[in-house]
Amino acid sequence: MNIKAELKRQMEVISRGTVDLISREELEDKLKRSLESGKPLRIKAGFDPTAPDLHLGHTVLMQKMRHFQDLGHQVIFLIGDFTGMIGDPTGRSETRKALTVEEVRQNAVTYREQTFKILDPDLTEVDFNSRWMKSMSAEGLIELAAQYSVARMLERDDFRKRYTEQRHISIHEFLYPLIQGYDSVELKADVELGGTDQKFNLLVGRDLQRAFGQEPQVVITMPLLEGTDGVQKMSKTYDNYIGVTEPAGEIYGKVMSISDELMVRYYELLSTISLEELKKLQKDMEKGTAHPMDAKRALAREIVTRYHDEKAAFDAEEQFNRRFSDRKPLEEMVNDDSVDVYEMTEPMPLFKVIAGFRGVSSSEAIRMIKGGAVRIMDEKVSDTQYMVIPGRDKVIRVGKKFFRVVEG
Repeated sequence: MNIKAELKRQMEVISRGTVDLISREELEDKLKRSLESGKPLRIKAGFDPTAPDLHLGHTVLMQKMRHFQDLGHQVIFLIGDFTGMIGDPTGRSETRKALTVEEVRQNAVTYREQTFKILDPDLTEVDFNSRWMKSMSAEGLIELAAQYSVARMLERDDFRKRYTEQRHISIHEFLYPLIQGYDSVELKADVELGGTDQKFNLLVGRDLQRAFGQEPQVVITMPLLEGTDGVQKMSKTYDNYIGVTEPAGEIYGKVMSISDELMVRYYELLSTISLEELKKLQKDMEKGTAHPMDAKRALAREIVTRYHDEKAAFDAEEQFNRRFSDRKPLEEMVNDDSVDVYEMTEPMPLFKVIAGFRGVSSSEAIRMIKGGAVRIMDEKVSDTQYMVIPGRDKVIRVGKKFFRVVEG
């Protein structure tokens, strides 16, 4: 085996879609030693079972875990059944409500079932951080807490903001990043994966491994996947998610609803096609030799097949084609009484119309326009200062929702 060539190949696969890689030099050193010794790296990713169902946003990390798995490394799927009872304070403006032991246990069962639609169960090490945390003594917890200062904790954005605004911070919330970091010590992780919002916690793991005499893990962060609106991160809160347990037709239709720009990002983060294939696809679409709609269909089939099967993907596409062929163009919705109505008495900026119809902030409406989620009479509009004129701009589409503009 040509170690230099294989090292380059592995770095390209691992780097795909990543945001932070701390540090690239350390990862190259670890990979080189792994290739020379034949000993796989230990790749850790933790998931708190805070809800029973996963959506495609959650699977971005799992796809990267699969990349490592395909490269021959040992993947550790860590279920944070202990940390789940604390509640991750990341991005929170207030203390998160802790889950009960039973809630965590039930959610953990469904997490495993859904995860193995991506990861190879025979090559996946599943662990629970309650295995070592439940037996940790008060003395051990004090020793762990002594490894980090309050000043360092307050460097974290959400803690610092809450402290500045004099919002409540419970002492147990400081334990969360410490325990997540200590998980890396117990598992002797070479690499830890997480979303960009987890960067602070992942770096705590590096610090604690040094404190306990271990070589620090490499930190790799993945982006937070935008939802079907192309603006907010995928979340049930924003109703822009694609759940992995949803019916095949729902998954297929939601993938088909995303913008062409967002489709490329989904390909990069969710698809199994190679980087070379993705680059060729992008070039072909730019040249006009490949149609974005065909590429989106292929992506929808791939995702449905992954979470259901090939037959379900075929049936979902047939169902979508029938529904799509029967769907009226926006021009034909002008006099359709079944379409929601938004009354206007005078011209208004597009972002204000969207904010009023969708019940969102002006800044969020502007992000929707910039993200390519808005069409007026079947024409995409990206100008945030566009003026909507009643009588001219009769039907507007925002994501999957349509409404008619009428003079009030």
